Amino acid sequence: MLSGDSGSDAVEICGDDLLSVAAASPMQAHALAEQLRASGKWREVVAGIASVVVQFDATVTTANEASQQVAAVLAEGLSPVRRPEQLLEIPVVYGGDSGPDFDAICQQTGLSADDLIALHTSVEYRVDLVGFTPGFVYIGGLDDKLNIPRLTEPRQHVAAGSVGIADGRTGLYAVAGPGGWPIIGRTAYKLFDPDADNPFPISTGMRVRFVSLGAAEAGL
Repeated sequence: MLSGDSGSDAVEICGDDLLSVAAASPMQAHALAEQLRASGKWREVVAGIASVVVQFDATVTTANEASQQVAAVLAEGLSPVRRPEQLLEIPVVYGGDSGPDFDAICQQTGLSADDLIALHTSVEYRVDLVGFTPGFVYIGGLDDKLNIPRLTEPRQHVAAGSVGIADGRTGLYAVAGPGGWPIIGRTAYKLFDPDADNPFPISTGMRVRFVSLGAAEAGL
């Protein structure tokens, strides 16, 4: 259920041409975003983890009118998002050069290397969100024992394919760049393939599981 007692309670005007709509979960945010995009009424719709930002044309619609239109969609109820049934297995090389923060996380959490890997690979996850940088994947459901904060000083460069954990989520770096997630490993799975019809193969709602592999076996 979207937050608030009614659809209008969930909608907040946050700019001259922007609305913010609260959502109780990433999948509900994704469902609302899909429904609003399908209507063709909005300039842009962006789903987050707990909200959806809607941009309207302020030259033809007032903020109050736009808010009422979104509230009407919420009152009608959201169509469920069709979740992919295929389970994607992502091979990961944990620790060493592939996971520069792996040993420090073991010390911080009191877990052995084997225990950390077992906790991270024993769960089937759902993708919460794709964004921040192109193709960056947010995956919820991390075990509480692995719930650690982000780095106090972000790295200037994180390699593409890096697997980080922070704040109850796993983050996958599709492209190289700066980042503040503690890195526990790296995958050779192509999170970004510019030659493919779909350059970013992982999308919101997908089922994923991590598989531990050696560097040679994983192709790194």
